Amino acid sequence: MAIDTLRDMEILFKGIPLDKVTTSMTINPPAAILLAMYIVVAEKQGVSQKEIGGTIQNDMLKEFIAQKTFMLPPRPSLRIIVDTIEYCTSEVPHWNTISISGYHIREAGSTAVQELAFTLADGIAYVEATIKRGLDVDAFAPRLSFFFDSHIDFFEEVAKFRAARRMWAKIMRERFMAKNPRSWMLRFHTQTAGCSLTAQQPSNNVIRTACEALAAV
Repeated sequence: MAIDTLRDMEILFKGIPLDKVTTSMTINPPAAILLAMYIVVAEKQGVSQKEIGGTIQNDMLKEFIAQKTFMLPPRPSLRIIVDTIEYCTSEVPHWNTISISGYHIREAGSTAVQELAFTLADGIAYVEATIKRGLDVDAFAPRLSFFFDSHIDFFEEVAKFRAARRMWAKIMRERFMAKNPRSWMLRFHTQTAGCSLTAQQPSNNVIRTACEALAAV
């Protein structure tokens, strides 16, 4: 559905108490605007922005790598992302301000190794930019989240997820000197691989997706 105005957002969430649910918005260029609309809808329900929870994808660097739906060049895109992280760190403390995404990179043709390499590089860029803004790493890093593809090579995918967690923890501890164990956590969502499926083989697709889901588990 199209969400073009605050009224659209009000219609969408009519009857849904925003202090009782969390909402994930797979949105990138207009992420800050959609979050602002969400905050206003919550306020109209009598819910403080300090109470609401959810996630915006808000990962603009992967747009240039894979998805190609960017709105601004990289530098101003990064500035808007850091603006959002900075605001939410103090005002919307339960919100995941970014979902650093490897899924689209893998779907665009990368290997498992490249998926991790690009995704963690994007994560490093966001952390560096936010620290440069003046925020303490442990103030915002616990609210970072990730999004990966679970592909068809079962053991490679299991190893990929384990490696991602170990690498991110080491990056946060040793490179960014994070002290809070929650800052070391690679909290991630995963989806099974759309590009591994074929329209001509629906029964095989069921097995492919089952294996991919099992690898994620």
